[in-house]
Formats: sequence, structure tokens, C-alpha cells
Amino acid sequence: MNPRYSAAAAALLLCLPATSLAGPREDLLQRYAAEAKSAAASFAGFSAARGEALHTQKFAGGKPDTAACTSCHGNDPRAAGRTLAGKPIDPVAVSAAPARYTDPAKVEKWFKRNCTEVLGRECSALEKGDWLSYVMQR
Repeated sequence: MNPRYSAAAAALLLCLPATSLAGPREDLLQRYAAEAKSAAASFAGFSAARGEALHTQKFAGGKPDTAACTSCHGNDPRAAGRTLAGKPIDPVAVSAAPARYTDPAKVEKWFKRNCTEVLGRECSALEKGDWLSYVMQR
């Protein structure tokens, strides 16, 4: 390839907004951030620490046998989990399952199902962003 074209292509990439270079997880986080900001003007960003607390917290609103995310996913997000029926679940941590959270439709499907079972309601954008931040850092 002609070096002059390579330099021009590199310069063009530097001019693109960062969102153009973001991946599907980052796109989801941006979407959740916009939703969280519209729900609460005080939104200041996601927190992996809040995500970890959400992952381990026990809730009374969902199904009694799935009172926490850890009921099926375990305490260590890098380890495989198991459904109540004994079916294995891949680790939720991105470090252990790099392909996780790259299909927004699947992410939304599982948030809807799991949040309803654990919390007894759908998760808020803040909760989704916090939890996703947590598992992306693990």
C-alpha cells in the first residue's frame, strides 16, 4: 500500500468521533447512559461498584429461588454458573467470555428475563449500565 494513502487513512481515523470506534458494549453503555440521564438529571455515570452490589444483593420482589443474580451466576462472575435445573451458564465476566454482550438484542432479552426473575421488575438503565460496567471490568 502506498505510504501516502496509509498516512491519509490514519489521519482520517483520528478525525472520526470516538463513538465510531466504539464496540457494541460501549454502544450499549452510551444508550443506557442517555436513558439514565433522561430519567435523572443528576446521573453522573455508571459504577462498577454499584454493579457488583446489584449482582450480589438479595431481592424480595422476584422469584424466591432466584433472589439474587448469584443464585444462578455464582459469586465470581469469571466462573461458570448453573441454572436451578442444572444447566451450565457461561461466565458473565467479559474477561472469561469475550463474546458476551456484543449482541444488543440478546443483552436486552437476558436483562428483561433475569431482572424480572430476580428483582420482580425490569432493570432500570442505571442498573443495566452499572451491572454491565461491573462485568466488563472483571
